[in-house]
Amino acid sequence: MTQGTVSAMATLSDDEVAAVSSPGVGPHPQPWPDDPRYDRTLLADGDRRNVADVYRYWTVEAIVADLDTRRAPLHVAIQNWEHDFNIGSIVRTANAFNVAGVHIVGRRRWNRRGAMVTDRYLHVHHHPDAAALLAWLAEHGVTPVGVDNIPGSVPLETQALPERCCLVFGSEGPGLTGELAAGCERVVAISQHGSTRSLNAGAAAAIAMYHWSLQWPPANRGQVPFPFTRSG
Repeated sequence: MTQGTVSAMATLSDDEVAAVSSPGVGPHPQPWPDDPRYDRTLLADGDRRNVADVYRYWTVEAIVADLDTRRAPLHVAIQNWEHDFNIGSIVRTANAFNVAGVHIVGRRRWNRRGAMVTDRYLHVHHHPDAAALLAWLAEHGVTPVGVDNIPGSVPLETQALPERCCLVFGSEGPGLTGELAAGCERVVAISQHGSTRSLNAGAAAAIAMYHWSLQWPPANRGQVPFPFTRSG
């Protein structure tokens, strides 16, 4: 490359980005497991996906089926008006807490790069507007709780959240729209003690999901905690 020129950088696919971030494991030694959950291509080539060790070499369908046996009754909704890069981060966190569903409100296309392909193991729903989301939640007996530091919000740390709950987040910057905030059973805010006006949406979502999980851990829901570990 000559001085003063810039070489073109190849664009990595979502799978390639995930592989770089999670080195994973190489080909499975012979003999291979005689189990339909295993993907023979992954057994032969190795598994470099961003998955827990217990799911190494499993097909996507087998992983989803196993996760479905112990989904948390928590849902997460995100307003998608500006192709917000934080949505991917929120989706990845939702996967970590094995939520029952993720709801994208507004634009159908969303920025998946930060999700590191973890959305493949979740049930992702799309709603064209706030009214459609609220109708779906009401039909399924799920209580919407907004998360935003707006007038009328109450401190998250003082709240007992419903078990069948949907944490609702706005886009980075604008936050929750008035229509969606009004449709929530309540709006909670994360108390802050510094000079910044607000937390990054992805960080706020992680804190809110963790707060819910402290109140409704697997043991309280009749489940045994799953021994997730990571390799690589």
